[in-house]
Amino acid sequence: MIDKQQKIKEQERVILVGLIQKDQTTEQVTEYLDELAFLAETAGAVTVKRFMQKMQFPDSRTYIGKGKVDEIKEYLTGRNIDMVIFDDELSGSQISNIQTILGVPIIDRSDLILDIFARRARTAQAKVQVELAQYQYILPRLKGMWKHLERQGGGIGTRGPGETEIETDRRIVKDKISLLRKRLVEIDKQSFTQRKDRGEFIRVSLVGYTNVGKSTIMNLLSKSDVFAENKLFATLDTTTRKVVFENTPFLLSDTVGFIRKLPHHLVESFKSTLDEVREADILLHVVDIAHPQHEDQINTVNKTLQELNAFDKPILTIFNKVDLYEKLHFDEWLNDEVKQHIFNELKEKWENNTQGNCVFISALEKRNIEELRTFILSKVREMYLIRYPYKTIHF
Repeated sequence: MIDKQQKIKEQERVILVGLIQKDQTTEQVTEYLDELAFLAETAGAVTVKRFMQKMQFPDSRTYIGKGKVDEIKEYLTGRNIDMVIFDDELSGSQISNIQTILGVPIIDRSDLILDIFARRARTAQAKVQVELAQYQYILPRLKGMWKHLERQGGGIGTRGPGETEIETDRRIVKDKISLLRKRLVEIDKQSFTQRKDRGEFIRVSLVGYTNVGKSTIMNLLSKSDVFAENKLFATLDTTTRKVVFENTPFLLSDTVGFIRKLPHHLVESFKSTLDEVREADILLHVVDIAHPQHEDQINTVNKTLQELNAFDKPILTIFNKVDLYEKLHFDEWLNDEVKQHIFNELKEKWENNTQGNCVFISALEKRNIEELRTFILSKVREMYLIRYPYKTIHF
């Protein structure tokens, strides 16, 4: 793996920085920074302070403008701050310029996500995918981040054909990317063979924004022990289990969660993991109904599914965390009739939006799980009849 000296250590104190551009609102960027703070917490850091800057376009040198960088520098004086994290991708020169002014390590959202992925990768496939994404992230930033490498190599034994050290580094990184891609192709072939060996079962995949409860639902439905915790990207590797509902077998898979501003090279690297989504017969789109931005999260997932050419599959939307929604939206003085009326309006809205293909549950409290099982079973049986119309199927 890439050895980075600026990785987040346990309980590092960090500052978050966001930019409000011409097509964004303060509320939107505040919510983005909330998510960035959760990412930092997942990586083991504590957010001490946030800064936001309003600009039409990012500054080419310092992204947020020298005035705001100087303001952050003034805040840093006399305080124990380990790192500054920007919510958007920075170029190598921007990282170098800001770091020179502030005197503390600078990373962006993409680098933070890569760090979390690197920590959580368990299988050979996930580790190769993360390492490939790391090198793809570093390659275009080499020049800006390592300006001292732009000189000619000097000293005994270093005078070669005139290749600068930065060019040597680029070549080494490109060679490494090529090797990792070949390795990933080999692993993908093995994974494809494993998927083919699963027979002719109907395949169901859990998809959704990160931290919406997919792994918890996976455990409930398959009675397995899939790792689940209240952190972003708790699951990187696809987990598949054979499930049987009323003598009807099918394969259920849990996949990596989606997120806004997910680095493109990370999506590219993890496309083989997402093959499970592309090859699924039915998708279970899990939504955290209690999250204030759940509609934005739904749109993010739908956009990603469209990019994967998987949006035309049968989709059942599972609105999870109903218990938390009630705690957030129901005051104690409301009587049961009013509460039910509010909840019925919510259900009616989403039943219309999903053509009735939705169910509301609490995985934590195991509420409406039987309704969910019945819904999945009917979809799976329907899919078997579509796939094998001339075959007698005994359910």
